[in-house]
Amino acid sequence: MLNKENVVEVLKDVIYFPKGDNIVALNMVENLMVKDNAVRFDLVMEHANDPKNDILVNGAKRTLTEVFGDIDIEIKVVEEKTALSKVKHIIAVASGKGGVGKSTVAANLAIALARANQRVGLIDADIYGPSVPMMFGTGDEQPGAFEKDGKTVMLPLERYGIKLMSIGCFVGADRPLIWRGPMATSALNQLMNDTLWGELDWMVVDMPPGTGDIQLTLAQQYNVSGAVIVTTPQKVAFADVLRAAMMFKEEALQIPIYGLVENMAYFTPSDMPEKKYYIFGKETGKQFADQLGVPFLGQIPITEKIAEGGDAGVPLALDADSPVTKAFDQIAQEIINRG
Repeated sequence: MLNKENVVEVLKDVIYFPKGDNIVALNMVENLMVKDNAVRFDLVMEHANDPKNDILVNGAKRTLTEVFGDIDIEIKVVEEKTALSKVKHIIAVASGKGGVGKSTVAANLAIALARANQRVGLIDADIYGPSVPMMFGTGDEQPGAFEKDGKTVMLPLERYGIKLMSIGCFVGADRPLIWRGPMATSALNQLMNDTLWGELDWMVVDMPPGTGDIQLTLAQQYNVSGAVIVTTPQKVAFADVLRAAMMFKEEALQIPIYGLVENMAYFTPSDMPEKKYYIFGKETGKQFADQLGVPFLGQIPITEKIAEGGDAGVPLALDADSPVTKAFDQIAQEIINRG
């Protein structure tokens, strides 16, 4: 019998594979109307103009027709209204292992994008080792919150024109998070979806190292525009870089790689900025990028001030005269051009 309840049950057989569940469970069906021999509803998608939406629309029509026969079906694709609806690009900053300066790259890249007159947010997805509060000097400051439609909405912190959110804003720096994977991914989803981000050109996501639950959640549940992979020059690091790159190239994820950044590429003394000492090897990052078949975005030097800036809550990319700033400005422009 063609009625609203039966239509809902049939639509549960329509799977939206990028999120691994049916369109009813994912709350993608709205304004369902069943009258006489007609079925009409709105199909909520992340991007209403994405040509791939037709695959899901046609699948829903075919499923309904197989059960109810020759009926009038009208499906209207509408844009999903979420906390991220006004975020143009999400960029993941990732690494195959810890200790390569990924968070330093994420923080300074956010600064460089803001210096290029972009509206920028930075979210600390390294749930077990958050560093954004220290790197931006937010101390014990916590995000504001208010009630909206019966739901608590958080207001991100702001520093240097960048909107910030981190689990470290809610948990003391001396308190370890002993959480299983589902709890960590739930925390990430809350930071992403329950924050009033507003209009952003770029949301930079500081990923945890490796290829675990957080990476999969971000890749599968959010429209990630591209990834930046961070490495150090040592040749022994290539195996870890390869794993990180292959994760984004997996068929189930299919996230473009903007390119590879070689951090700690060489040492430059502050009093002799023209000097470059390749203490970990030379041109290794470019070789890594060529082997992976991805663009090489640039080299970030080591200076005495880069660690001092991070510890003091003042990212070095704020210093217009620093060679580090010049490197990040170039990388940011490459990403903007690709965006």
